[in-house]
Amino acid sequence: MPRPIINNDDCTGCGICVDTCQHGVLDIVGDYATVINDEDCTACGDCMEDCPMGAITEIEED
Repeated sequence: MPRPIINNDDCTGCGICVDTCQHGVLDIVGDYATVINDEDCTACGDCMEDCPMGAITEIEED
């Protein structure tokens, strides 16, 4: 199942992805969005779509 990856070079820590995620997968830690609970990720892609900086991609994991 895919899981989100945050590119800290592009992330501004705005929190839009955190607000978008309905499963509590992301949070702001320090200055950046961080995956804190990837086992609950449903790979819906909402965080990627809503990130204004395009800082979120997915990686496929078995």
